[in-house]
Amino acid sequence: MIAHRSYKRTFYSAPQSVTSLVAAFMEPAIAVAVFLLSTRWYGQPIERPALVLGLLVFALTFPGRQRFKDPLFAAAIDIINSWVVLLLALLLCGYATQSLGYFDRRVLLSWALTTPILIWLGVCAGQVVLRRRATRLVLRRPAVVVGSGLLGVKVARALRESSDQGSEFVGHFDDRHDARVHEDATSLLGTLQDVAPYIRTHGIKEVYITLPLGLQPRIVELLESLQGTTASIFFVPDVFGISIIQGRLQDMNGIPVVGICETPFTGTNELVKRISDLVLASLILVLISPLLVVIAICVKFSSPGPVIFKQRRNGLDGSEILVYKFRTMTCQDDGAVVRQATRQDPRITPAGAFLRRTSLDELPQFFNVLQGSMSIVGPRPHAVAHNEEYRKLIKAYMVRHKVKPGITGWAQVNGHRGETDTVHKMQARVEYDLEYLRNWSLALDLHIMMRTARLVFFDRNAY
Repeated sequence: MIAHRSYKRTFYSAPQSVTSLVAAFMEPAIAVAVFLLSTRWYGQPIERPALVLGLLVFALTFPGRQRFKDPLFAAAIDIINSWVVLLLALLLCGYATQSLGYFDRRVLLSWALTTPILIWLGVCAGQVVLRRRATRLVLRRPAVVVGSGLLGVKVARALRESSDQGSEFVGHFDDRHDARVHEDATSLLGTLQDVAPYIRTHGIKEVYITLPLGLQPRIVELLESLQGTTASIFFVPDVFGISIIQGRLQDMNGIPVVGICETPFTGTNELVKRISDLVLASLILVLISPLLVVIAICVKFSSPGPVIFKQRRNGLDGSEILVYKFRTMTCQDDGAVVRQATRQDPRITPAGAFLRRTSLDELPQFFNVLQGSMSIVGPRPHAVAHNEEYRKLIKAYMVRHKVKPGITGWAQVNGHRGETDTVHKMQARVEYDLEYLRNWSLALDLHIMMRTARLVFFDRNAY
């Protein structure tokens, strides 16, 4: 009888660096500590409301951003922007729950002004520590790159830029002649046969292999020769020619799997996204309910027809959904919506023109958010006919459907809003949508919401 074979784990997640760990806890820890100290400084008791606010702030700011490599001025601007967005979100929650009266205004003002300053000083201190650490010779890690093509040049550049973490790029190894070596590749140290002897002679700590997969026999031969050294070996696959969305390395029962295109909303991220949508959409609907009633009355009396118009759109994974909007035209059907090209369409009612200009016709989509067919922030849903057209013209167009469509998005707050009547305009919007998928975080969602509010109130061409 053959015993069941238990697979051993092949790949492990790389441990978080000490620098990243410090950055993750520094910002939330400072924010909570300053609030509690300010509360005690003004003689206020630390009771349940203060503890709840402290926990909420920690949850919204964790993990903190890694700013130890940023220029100090850029770090200061980023800290202020993030802090203002957080304060506005907390102010909105406090107003909606009528809980602002639980806190002393002196405490809140002192906390709001002091926290970003201390976070910036923490970044300054962290940069000083990293610079001093980088000068210690015992912590230096000499590194070589096998391969002098474009990928090898990128790896070498990355090693130089991370020199403050101890990496020290030494040079390249490649079998190719000078004519085939990338023009930016410097310090060619020898061929692949010279790698192992050079490592032993010069005490190299790290080897980065950037050879094409087509050279697998030579890669295997190189790896065998490196087994007799103590250097750490890293293989860098050439995936820069394709659009990577949430790329990650996974271990599937002992088999390494490289994720190339995946939704950011998996595991706890999916839970965080859904909870934030439910909480914020509920709060917003409570706040704007009087406005919704007024708009509904205006739409009803502007022309005969229903108050709410339903549009067919593609949602998560391309599935068809119904998106709610206030009716803005005298005659509505799916074909009319698709054919509509300008806001000067004579079928648009006066009330409808105002609603479109101010984006107020989009407000019913918060009910889509509660239903789960949409999110507050995400790529804007396009007409089904547009999707069928542009999926053939724009690379990775349908990848934007790996998340739920949003009421607002990263493309909209960066100027790519309104009509997309050319391939160039749609291409620009899709690029921002994909950037959102690559870099999603709850802080980014809150940032987009605040920028959207500012555009709606102060930009006449907001959407």
